[in-house]
Amino acid sequence: MPSSSTTPPGTEHAGTEHADIVIVGAGLSGIDAAATLRRAHPGKTIVVLEQRDDLGGTWDLFRYPGIRSDSDMFTFAYKWRPWESTQTLADGPLIKDYLAATAQEEGVDKLIRYGHRVRSVAWDSGTDTWTIQAECDGEPVTLTSQYLWSCTGYYDYEQGFQPEFPGVDDFEGTFLHPQFWPEDLDYAGKRIVIVGSGATAVTLVPALAESGAGHVTMLQRTPSYILSRPGNDPVGRGLRRMPFRKLLPFKRLRALSYYEILRWENIALAVGLYQFAQRAPERTKKVIRKQQVAALTAARDGGPGFTQAEAEAYADRHLTPPYDPWDQRLCFVPDGDLWKVLRERRADIATDRIRTFTPTGIALESGEHLDADIVVSATGLNIKIFGGIDVTVDGVALDPAETTAYRGALLSGVPNFAFTIGYINASWTLKADLVSSWFAGLISEMDKRGANRFVVARPEVPGSRPLMDMKSGYLLRGAAHMPRQGDSVPFAAKQNYLLDLKVLGSGSYSDGHLTFA
Repeated sequence: MPSSSTTPPGTEHAGTEHADIVIVGAGLSGIDAAATLRRAHPGKTIVVLEQRDDLGGTWDLFRYPGIRSDSDMFTFAYKWRPWESTQTLADGPLIKDYLAATAQEEGVDKLIRYGHRVRSVAWDSGTDTWTIQAECDGEPVTLTSQYLWSCTGYYDYEQGFQPEFPGVDDFEGTFLHPQFWPEDLDYAGKRIVIVGSGATAVTLVPALAESGAGHVTMLQRTPSYILSRPGNDPVGRGLRRMPFRKLLPFKRLRALSYYEILRWENIALAVGLYQFAQRAPERTKKVIRKQQVAALTAARDGGPGFTQAEAEAYADRHLTPPYDPWDQRLCFVPDGDLWKVLRERRADIATDRIRTFTPTGIALESGEHLDADIVVSATGLNIKIFGGIDVTVDGVALDPAETTAYRGALLSGVPNFAFTIGYINASWTLKADLVSSWFAGLISEMDKRGANRFVVARPEVPGSRPLMDMKSGYLLRGAAHMPRQGDSVPFAAKQNYLLDLKVLGSGSYSDGHLTFA
């Protein structure tokens, strides 16, 4: 376990430890926030409170086979610390190593207090401070700070979403949720059914099939859109083979680093694909289906593949959702690993509904029975905004759903508070980097003005809807607990990095909505 920090000198305030800034969470967002603040404000005291025993957040929690990023590493890595490989979708341990190395290089590891579960935070306008009540080893811990920054993500670390399956107690095999994968699970030669069709399921299917499972079936009620992308960036491979700067057409492009070029290539790809899907959903469906059919019919890796008719029927039945692309998150698989195990018949997809569990598997509404030794319930996440921490402002309990997000970084009516929630249609880190730089600039603006407090007035926002506005099941379930957004800047969350570069990259803090005192 990484070592905890010691209390910096001069941080005792009225008998309680005081820091200029307290960050909650030492995952990808928290490391980004702390590193950015250390560079921008070396004279300020920063404390990072992390409830787990190690950093990494998601990448420390999830341990299931094959866990990897579902967005490219050139945009998933920090803008200011390059991803040194051409590998596009990296596995969880590599990402965890990247985060740990970054935290050490930036001195963030010395700021983290592990095993600190924050229970409540309270703002007091009389003193312009936050009081943070935490718990460590069963003992209460109290800190105060001028600024509070939530980097806890948006889902519940304690419990994944688990539907009530009829007859599940009758099942005599192993039943588990991937959020809590047992390290000693022996699945060699076993028949495995994975319930679900999202990113976790499409990752688990090839990983288990390739590493010794007898047969893997992905059981879904509704298909997801799935696209293959190269496991190694082809542009990156090409650039490494040649003096690429000399071949670029503009001097400004030639000044970019290798990493910046790959990063912008992948930003353009992600934004372009999303915008194309939004504007031409029917054409996007045809492009996706064409790739899927071609992958299923390919006679590669010793697999015979499907016939054309089989592939088209399979795509119609199991790979064609009843909604438009990007209404829910689109899934990517590296180098077509999912198609490979499907072609080789080591895995299959069943699109049906569960009638009941039986001692030996799952009985479906169609009358089919799926024999199983292990059932993995990859049924999604539970939303837990801001880590479920109780928040009060001047003695009044805060309901996040009654607030409006400002620039996707602050909440209306909540002074000296920031949060980081990344993109759901692109790399999380793209938004995290923007928020980190913008909020560090806001603190500089506070110092310049000699202000103790900022706050966004509660606006009347037309078109109010949840901050994370997508039709994925977990987001719909949690919509009632999320902050709201409007339909125009600075209260709209457009899920578009290029637009947010203007909203968060301008360094402007004077727009009439943000006030200083």
